[in-house]
Amino acid sequence: MPTMPSASYSFTLRVKLSKQVGTLGCLTTAIGHAGGDIGAVDLVEVVDGIVIRDITVDAASNKHAEEIVDTVRKLDGIEIVSVSDRTFLMHQGGKIEVVSKIPLTNRDDLSMAYTPGVARICEAIHQSPELAYNLTIKKNMVAVVTDGTAVLGLGDIGPEAALPVMEGKVMLFKEFGGVDAFPICLATKDTDEIVRIVKAIAPVFGGINLEDIAAPRCFEIEERLREELDIPVFHDDQHGTAVVVLAALINAIKLVGKNMADLKVVVNGVGAAGVACSKILMAAGVQNIIGCDTKGAIYADRVDNMNSIKSWYATHTNPRQERGSIHDVIHGADVFLGVSVPGILTPDDLKNMAVNPIVFAMANPTPEIMPRVAAPYVAVMATGRSDYPNQINNVLCFPGIFAGALACRATRINEEMKMAAAAAIAGIITDSELQPEYIIPSVFDKRVVPAVVEAVKNAARLTGVARPEVANVSVFPV
Repeated sequence: MPTMPSASYSFTLRVKLSKQVGTLGCLTTAIGHAGGDIGAVDLVEVVDGIVIRDITVDAASNKHAEEIVDTVRKLDGIEIVSVSDRTFLMHQGGKIEVVSKIPLTNRDDLSMAYTPGVARICEAIHQSPELAYNLTIKKNMVAVVTDGTAVLGLGDIGPEAALPVMEGKVMLFKEFGGVDAFPICLATKDTDEIVRIVKAIAPVFGGINLEDIAAPRCFEIEERLREELDIPVFHDDQHGTAVVVLAALINAIKLVGKNMADLKVVVNGVGAAGVACSKILMAAGVQNIIGCDTKGAIYADRVDNMNSIKSWYATHTNPRQERGSIHDVIHGADVFLGVSVPGILTPDDLKNMAVNPIVFAMANPTPEIMPRVAAPYVAVMATGRSDYPNQINNVLCFPGIFAGALACRATRINEEMKMAAAAAIAGIITDSELQPEYIIPSVFDKRVVPAVVEAVKNAARLTGVARPEVANVSVFPV
């Protein structure tokens, strides 16, 4: 649960204020004393000397919001008209819609967009299926697919409850990358059925973004779809996180004067994100990675709490076969990478790390150690939160990666494209700008997506996964 007020728990109080001087000041003071952050104070109307205002307040939780409202109710001269949860209002009726790109204003428009003219387009695609990239939404359309089994920090909440998150993902695709997307929430947890369904709907889409599917099934689903489809398949929980982590680490080690090959990296949480982060760091040159789960370090021949992915991990990491808990193996570590649970790290753990330690504590919403606690002991700190510097946020990655892959009609998103995306994100920050609280650009930095798009396109072409351009069919076919 967030420990400080944020917009995610904000609400709007509509109140009637009496004519008595100082009533508004009394109201705002009471909200402040209750721990609320006031955003806006808007005048709605004045009726017979009674002032009606809307007060926007950020709270830290649902309970905190209720406490603030109860505080206001007890004030003299103030009547609460209504309380509106701003986050629920934003989701009212859903956050996305489908709109036409062309107007239908007359008979000619209708006959070209639909029957009989559309039949000519169907025939052209039937004869040359690659024309679907020119003549349909496929060119710029991604399916955001989930089974609702690993949604945010909520776990297995099902497809209906996952839909608001998938809608949000679709918005991010469009707003940040100019990519159209649509949420697909599946009422099945069966791996074979998920693969079959995604393959069946693939003709509509230029790419597949897998989202919030629990490990270890997510690994098999992605791998099978990558092999069986000729369009990019990307599990953002794995690879989006990994790309942004690598980008942040590229810049962090510049600050502390260390090299990838010399790092000891401890990863807490060996699920989808932890494994993908470990793989991309190894590809970048890191040689000593130790992964930990609830049973401690993963090493060769460990039998407790293992699965196929952890078995792979055990044979490819931890070269010195270190054992014990996270608190044991973190001794001498240069980097801590957390994709696990809140509060797992202590200041003593940080003191036991190497000189100038780097800590990426990305558990959400509460990280493995809070930045204010870690500050005296670390050289560089990053989290997954937007209210602290250095937010490791996948939105820096997936809009540009898909925009680049779609632009060159890539058949897949390979490791070279991911590495290129990470380098492009890191490169946004110049050496003169680089500082401990600025190792990763803001998600609102307009330079990010164009840089990632170009890097991904170039990498796709160099590695042979980009398709040739399809001629634009805009003249009478002969």
